[in-house]
Amino acid sequence: MQDSHAAGTKPASRRSFFVGAASVGAAAAAVTVLPKIVEAPASAATPAPGPAPEKGGGYSLSEHVKRYYRSTSA
Repeated sequence: MQDSHAAGTKPASRRSFFVGAASVGAAAAAVTVLPKIVEAPASAATPAPGPAPEKGGGYSLSEHVKRYYRSTSA
């Protein structure tokens, strides 16, 4: 019968299990928070809308608007 310690393999311990579980939990938390950090500067870079026209003129019934209205009425 061979001794498992003599072969050079270490048996798994509870300590290594909990260290691994903590590492996976920390990585999952970092991945969850990371997109929020990346998106914050992108949303701040959106330009402010221009001022509204004084005498109207903000809406015009152009050809692409007419096409849209025709597509919704079908």
